[in-house]
Amino acid sequence: MRSPAYKEWRAGVESVKGCLQPVRLTGKWEVRHLGTGDLIASRYGRVWASCGTRRAAVCPTCADRYAADAWHLIHAGMNGGKGVPDTVARSTRLFVTLTAPSFGAVHNRPGKRPCSCGRWHPEGHRLLGSPIDSGAYDYTGAVLWQAHSGQLWHRFTIALRRAVAAAGGLTVRASGAHLRISYAKVAEYQGRGLVHFHAVIRADGPSGPDSSPPAWLTPDVLADAVRSAASSVELDTARPDGTTLPLRWGKQVDVKDITATDIDVLNGDDDGDQVVNDTRLAGYIAKYATKGTGATETGDRRIRSQGHIDQLRVSGHHRAMIQTAWDLGGLDQYADLKLRHWAHMLGFRGHFLTKSRIYSTTFKNLRAERRAHQLQTALTEAGLPADAEVLVVNDWHILGIGYDSREQLELAEAIGDRIRAARKKHAPERGGDSDG
Repeated sequence: MRSPAYKEWRAGVESVKGCLQPVRLTGKWEVRHLGTGDLIASRYGRVWASCGTRRAAVCPTCADRYAADAWHLIHAGMNGGKGVPDTVARSTRLFVTLTAPSFGAVHNRPGKRPCSCGRWHPEGHRLLGSPIDSGAYDYTGAVLWQAHSGQLWHRFTIALRRAVAAAGGLTVRASGAHLRISYAKVAEYQGRGLVHFHAVIRADGPSGPDSSPPAWLTPDVLADAVRSAASSVELDTARPDGTTLPLRWGKQVDVKDITATDIDVLNGDDDGDQVVNDTRLAGYIAKYATKGTGATETGDRRIRSQGHIDQLRVSGHHRAMIQTAWDLGGLDQYADLKLRHWAHMLGFRGHFLTKSRIYSTTFKNLRAERRAHQLQTALTEAGLPADAEVLVVNDWHILGIGYDSREQLELAEAIGDRIRAARKKHAPERGGDSDG
């Protein structure tokens, strides 16, 4: 801190809001008038760029930004904005949770009763989620279910559209003239190392969010279709010995009606109950997208070798999940699953946040908005109209990634914590901010 270069270093840390894995660059950024070639704005020398990870365990600052973008994406699909008409607030919609099936009894906190092991476990206890009898736990089935969970979700969405069409006495093809089903979903790891899928599922009219669903498609009808679809989905795979392993959703299917009432829509200001609830729900879902597996040192880096697994500081249960994924990944019959590539994710190969095309905006559009805002700011400062035709030139080269010492990392982490704390005061329900 007494170094003459400290002020420059701190400015770099603050420019990336305390990112813990910044990319340090050197080069230039220029904005030139497209017609005349005149230089409008420029930046030369060294700059820092954020790492951009979604994982809070790797970089809380960048995870906050990802969560904020996720919040906008999810919230726009419930209340409009970001190119989505506000009439979408009247659409029928549900908050749905699909779970993994049981692969063996695990330690839990059942409420008024002790765990089936006979003991009471406090919140956060190291045994929660781990098998009561690790020798009887079906690790092969758990990893194979995890590896196919994305396909199960895909089949669920197909089955859901069929169930909704059948409820209206329509074929799937004919239903397109009456309604559209869209969703946004995130994956969250449970303590047992398997994912839950949380989703906002919305019913629209035939043209999408700018039209209302048919009157017969009530929340109850949509909820029945969700339960029917979840129970009907099955995917068969094979165990290493060739026996068939049927993969299904767990018995616990949670469905909540989050459709706005007419009163909610009419009072849809900052004090309206539905607006507040939607804001909180969007933040709740967005936070899931930044969580890791819950296993220390996994979810952050890929497994390189058996020796790497042996050196991991993880629980016995998570180690067994990783080891099973690694061992199955070495078998030819599972080559297409690339389980060794995804062993650090306990076999899960899917995206943590996905959505149907018409649900709302995209991460790409949100990031483009930020770039456009930064460019317009540069044009305004140069005294030019925001719609001026310009050419943006970027020519950057990497100097390094991260920090040079543990002391620098700890100081950057403290700076980032201060910035994040101040920022969350202005966006407490979103879990972050989406500023540039």
